Amino acid sequence: MSFAPFDWIDDEARRRADAGLVRTLRTRPAEPELLDLASNDYLGLTRHPEVTAAAAEAARRWGAGATGSRLVTGSTALHAELEDELAEFCGFEAALVLSSGYAANLAALTALTGRGSLIVSDAGNHASIVDGCRLSRAGTAVVPHADPDAVRKVLQTHEGRSLVVTDSVFSVDGDAAPLPELADACRVEGAALLVDDAHGLGVLGDGGRGALAAAGLAGGDGIVTTLTLSKSLGSQGGAVLGPARVIEHLVNTARTFIFDTGLAPAAAGAALGSLRLLGREPERAERVRDVATALYERLTAAGLTAVRPDAAVVSVRAPSADAAVRWAADCRTAGIAVGCFRPPSVPDGVSRLRLTARADLTEEQMAEAVAIVRRTAPVT
Repeated sequence: MSFAPFDWIDDEARRRADAGLVRTLRTRPAEPELLDLASNDYLGLTRHPEVTAAAAEAARRWGAGATGSRLVTGSTALHAELEDELAEFCGFEAALVLSSGYAANLAALTALTGRGSLIVSDAGNHASIVDGCRLSRAGTAVVPHADPDAVRKVLQTHEGRSLVVTDSVFSVDGDAAPLPELADACRVEGAALLVDDAHGLGVLGDGGRGALAAAGLAGGDGIVTTLTLSKSLGSQGGAVLGPARVIEHLVNTARTFIFDTGLAPAAAGAALGSLRLLGREPERAERVRDVATALYERLTAAGLTAVRPDAAVVSVRAPSADAAVRWAADCRTAGIAVGCFRPPSVPDGVSRLRLTARADLTEEQMAEAVAIVRRTAPVT
């Protein structure tokens, strides 16, 4: 009997189509044709002349690629500068740059836990945290979203090493984690706290120093944060920040650091250029928060159901997955790009449009965006 080993893929594809969950790649042109409310370029820096010039200069000086893992040939003086300035800017003792924010979360979770330890993870955490928990071989308890009491109760059941992990700002609804309460629970129960600040860096805190700085927790001995360089800093890559002994431990044990090629010099140069620009123009962080609030207020005033943003993400509820896809497509046709979140990307099963505020959006662009989203909204 003949057997086609990938016929099962066709069955999976039909099930996705029936559920309205088909995803497709869409290439974008070099010059934007749509008003962008879909990307994570919160500070509008990815095309900033100073940032692109820093990327080009880094490529000319150091080459197109890192040439190897960080422990072999992939570390340059540029990587070290970026790590030092990231740590100082965010208020931590040390930093370690990796090839992505995803790799940073895998590195921190697998290196700081292991068999016999416990991870307590928020139900709304990003997929990279979920995967890091799975790879860690630690016991993992998933607790209700943003519930410090539930975290505390789980910690009290475990004797031994434990770590609480949470996004600082959740990427689906844009709400912030209760970091002071979580830090207090960790302090009382002797647990470490790992915070993914991908959506907080550049947006929250004094001058965009991040959610932990805003909460007065940056640099704490039991606190580690992960970052991505691909959102507010407009580049690519990730980082882990924390006590120096934690970073040294990751250098020696984190597989996604040890065995991965180092971040390309152009990406490191661009991130460093953005970080320095933000240091000179701290008002960009406040501006992006103001834009997010304005979008939320205008959308709700127009009768749409949106979630009040704690940072730069504005979530607008859709009646179904199919309706969300059509809504996003209609927005594109009308001239704006918006995100479309559907299961399984959303843990609560509610489909949404996801709008991202940018510090460089004008009043006219905000008005246009709200008008289009309202005009194309599904009839319910």
